[in-house]
Amino acid sequence: MKVLVIGSGAREHALVWKCVQSDLVERVYCAPGNGGTGGMARNIPIGAADVVRLVDFAKREGLGLIMLGPEAAVDAGVGDALRHAGFNVFGPDRGAGRIESSKSFAKELMQRAEIPTADFEVFTQPAPAKEWARRHDGRVAVKADGLARGKGVIVCAGVEESNDAVDAMLVEQRFGRSGSKIVVEERLEGPELSLLGVTDGTDVIPLAPARDYKRALEGDVGPNTGGMGAYSPPKDVDDAVVQEVVDCVMRPAVRTLAESGNEFRGVLYAGLMLTPKGIRTLEFNARFGDPEAQVVLPRMESDFVALALAAAKGGLATHPDLRWNPQACVGVVVASAHYPDDVAMTFGHRIRGLTEMPPGVRIFHAGTRYEPGVGLVTDGGRVVTSVGLGDTVAEARETALAGARQVRFEGAFFRGDIAEEAV
Repeated sequence: MKVLVIGSGAREHALVWKCVQSDLVERVYCAPGNGGTGGMARNIPIGAADVVRLVDFAKREGLGLIMLGPEAAVDAGVGDALRHAGFNVFGPDRGAGRIESSKSFAKELMQRAEIPTADFEVFTQPAPAKEWARRHDGRVAVKADGLARGKGVIVCAGVEESNDAVDAMLVEQRFGRSGSKIVVEERLEGPELSLLGVTDGTDVIPLAPARDYKRALEGDVGPNTGGMGAYSPPKDVDDAVVQEVVDCVMRPAVRTLAESGNEFRGVLYAGLMLTPKGIRTLEFNARFGDPEAQVVLPRMESDFVALALAAAKGGLATHPDLRWNPQACVGVVVASAHYPDDVAMTFGHRIRGLTEMPPGVRIFHAGTRYEPGVGLVTDGGRVVTSVGLGDTVAEARETALAGARQVRFEGAFFRGDIAEEAV
């Protein structure tokens, strides 16, 4: 069958790479794709949120499966329109996708479903928000309610920081409409965990766990980003922890969405913190995490397209157990200078070194495009993810870092401490 992957990031490159390995697939398209996806799929110049043209393309090509990559596609209602037209879609409708597109919706759903999470309140006015944060000594996380490409969370250590964070969203409107409503929640402490669960709206099959690194700079400092790297499996996370997340977080979320008429078919991402008091849910995403996809999918030995198709059709109950490579996988993001500052970043810089990778390195492209007469140039904040597998985290990490060092363009930077905790 023909498969369409919607999106243009490293996550979508990893999905395309996984799709072309499947015996079920005759052709893979990517819309709009990037400088890497075009090497193994056919890039289609249609935006990820262009509902009408995506439906027209699906009808023209007779697609057997469509995968929604980014949150923008979910929020635009691409899944709704394609399902209405009779297509198999791996990714939720817009209603179920509110579990990501509205932080307040997600937190209220967690309350109803009795999913363990941080204490919180929702605000549209700065004064009561600041007062709530002050009562928690300013040790809070201030979150824009709407989509902000992974950058709409400010973690505060004191009252001055929490006041500034509230003002940035509700007064200065730094996040536009996405920040016109905010969630302020108590700040939690502990290691983070990312778990992806494939669901057909009833059953949930967990994928291998991962841990990502959101701060821009080494030592977990600097602004929050979409993610600067990840590794799988994370330190101190065993099968019992994964099962607890499935039972206490994933299944209640899927069930509560279904009860409200929002069946979720696709991959549900739970961002979690392992606190001294137990597992707490930080957030949900309605799609694969990026960079988590780049370290989880290379470890999967089962046919991913068969799994995605079963979820899209509602047939996970009889799906065989997934097979996993026992090796560790580490991904290191190479980013543009000044990332994640959209104003300061510049693009169009020629990328060198991609054809001279050390053995074992896999490069997933994100912010790249092909410039005729020049070659590959930068076209986004996160440019590529360098990925390595290894019998130990240390081996996988060395391979990923060796690849990251080889990627050269003006202003390139990466974090050298990804997965260091597990070495």
